[in-house]
Amino acid sequence: MAPAGNRRSEVMPKMSKRKRNKIDNRTAKRRVRLSPLFLLGSAIVVLVVLISWRLQSPSISSVTRSVNEANTANPGAVGNNTEFQKLKGRWRRPDGGYVMAIGNINDTGAMDASYFNPYPIHVGNAVASRDGDVTKVFVELRDVNYPGSTYTLSYDPSSDQLQGIYYQAVEQQRFQVSFERMK
Repeated sequence: MAPAGNRRSEVMPKMSKRKRNKIDNRTAKRRVRLSPLFLLGSAIVVLVVLISWRLQSPSISSVTRSVNEANTANPGAVGNNTEFQKLKGRWRRPDGGYVMAIGNINDTGAMDASYFNPYPIHVGNAVASRDGDVTKVFVELRDVNYPGSTYTLSYDPSSDQLQGIYYQAVEQQRFQVSFERMK
């Protein structure tokens, strides 16, 4: 019978240290190759979840559609486009440096708007409307971390400010906010 130290050689052939290191390196390389695939797969899963979440979140387009229909059905409610033109420009929230840029506004109140925090955030919908003598602005944000967050603002001509409510959709909270015109 072979001594206990030699049993290993009977079961497993002796390998040089160099050969063992080579096998260990292959295993490590295989792990490294699998790591990017795992990351890619994880990224795809996260992307699919975000897209499906975005598609299932409540849409504000019905609100915008009803405002547009009301404006079209009642041209007096829209007023003349000069009231809407007062909204054009760049507006900054003094409490955080958020910037909203309002460009063209058509007769039905549909607006070209951009939003920055400080990088661009996609604006899903932007519409101006008139409620009596008050000019109102509704902006819906549709981007990562902003899935359906909205601004519902009124224009105050005496202070040249937009004031109203910011609805933060992720946390489902409402905040009183104002925007000052940037000069």
